[in-house]
Amino acid sequence: MREVISGGNELVAMAAIDAGCRFYGGYPITPSSDIMHQMSVLLPKYGGHFIQMEDEISGISVSLGASMSGVKSMTGSSGPGISLKVEQIGLGFMAEIPLVIADVMRSGPSTGMPTRVAQGDISFLKHPTHGDFKAVALAPGNLAESYTEAFRAFNLAEELMTPVFLMMDETIGHMYGKTMIPDLEDIQKTIINRKRFDGDPKDYQPYGVSQNDPAVLNPFFKGYRYHITGLHHGPIGFPTEDAKMGQALIDRLFGKIDSRIDTITKNEELDLDGAEIAIIAYGSVSLAVKEAMIELKKQNGKKVGLFRPITIWPSPEKQIKALGEKFEKILVIELNKGQYVEEIERILHRKVHFMGQANGRSISPSQIISKIKEL
Repeated sequence: MREVISGGNELVAMAAIDAGCRFYGGYPITPSSDIMHQMSVLLPKYGGHFIQMEDEISGISVSLGASMSGVKSMTGSSGPGISLKVEQIGLGFMAEIPLVIADVMRSGPSTGMPTRVAQGDISFLKHPTHGDFKAVALAPGNLAESYTEAFRAFNLAEELMTPVFLMMDETIGHMYGKTMIPDLEDIQKTIINRKRFDGDPKDYQPYGVSQNDPAVLNPFFKGYRYHITGLHHGPIGFPTEDAKMGQALIDRLFGKIDSRIDTITKNEELDLDGAEIAIIAYGSVSLAVKEAMIELKKQNGKKVGLFRPITIWPSPEKQIKALGEKFEKILVIELNKGQYVEEIERILHRKVHFMGQANGRSISPSQIISKIKEL
């Protein structure tokens, strides 16, 4: 393990470089700009390319283009910028272009409070654009995970051939301190790169894969001809209105995620054995929950456990169902008006307790303790 002193956003940039990212296109926006700035410093040192575009739309457009050429690519923003990127995000899902998209969440909607924390993009990033697809979104809960989950986001994007969201919140992004991250030599052994077709170009069908497999998109300009489109398409990418082919395409966009659900989903469980109440929290809120759990043990020995989804989408349904069977009292805590709690209640088919706020401020351990005592 390596000891580093850094901020969350800067650790995301470090992980991107270590994962092999060599292109970043974007536009600055609080509170994600530190990622962009750090990439502008690091990429030239590693033979990569950085470009600040004129707006968020062009930022994701050039990043998708770089990815089509075979380069691991990234863009980033906050809620208002992600809103502008959604049309091209949809292209990424449909054409199966791998891309890591960092969303450092702030208060909203619209401009909101640019410098304040929120977790208001949870529902948004489950379905950020129109149509049918499955989104993948990861939520780091501390400095170390800012690195490890950013690294994992690149692996998932390459494995699944899809955009992957790194869902930070402002507190995690701007947190600064000492942490331990994997040694470079060790983590680089786990790098996943997209598959390539090495046969006769006449036989190449990038989208002619089995039902649960991602497309195989060879880099542009390497002698393999195919078509990229946001339209429904056939085996070599050319548009189609064939009903059977169109249904099979959308089914495959679902199947490549659903068939790998056990390896995509990830969560933390803390002190759940023997607990009276299970708390579900993610991102920076989980840090406040952990402090509250320590204080409650000192005060009265009340046992409270934490379930923390690290993969937000797709949600860890099996684990949440098991939690619901074990606990009568479940408390979901979020920095919003109740977005992930809707997913919990959908899975459990019952109401759970909720605590949330959307005023741009963090939820304190003392607030959590007071809520737990009410229960």
